[in-house]
Amino acid sequence: MDMLALGAGLAVSISGIGGGIGMGIAGGKAFEAIARQPEVGGDVRTLLFITLAFIETLTIYGLLIAFMLVSKIQ
Repeated sequence: MDMLALGAGLAVSISGIGGGIGMGIAGGKAFEAIARQPEVGGDVRTLLFITLAFIETLTIYGLLIAFMLVSKIQ
């Protein structure tokens, strides 16, 4: 039982930390790209939003795995 709780905590922690780092890096690179070439700002912004949505989806999968593990505890 304790291992399931530990697994749930790790699933949320790792996916949250990884998603946060990934979003930070993607956002920073997008700002860099827009600063270097302002004329492609709209395209870069669109691709950034799509990328952030995929990263957020992976983070939500970690939360889903944690919920599934917690439901096995009881």
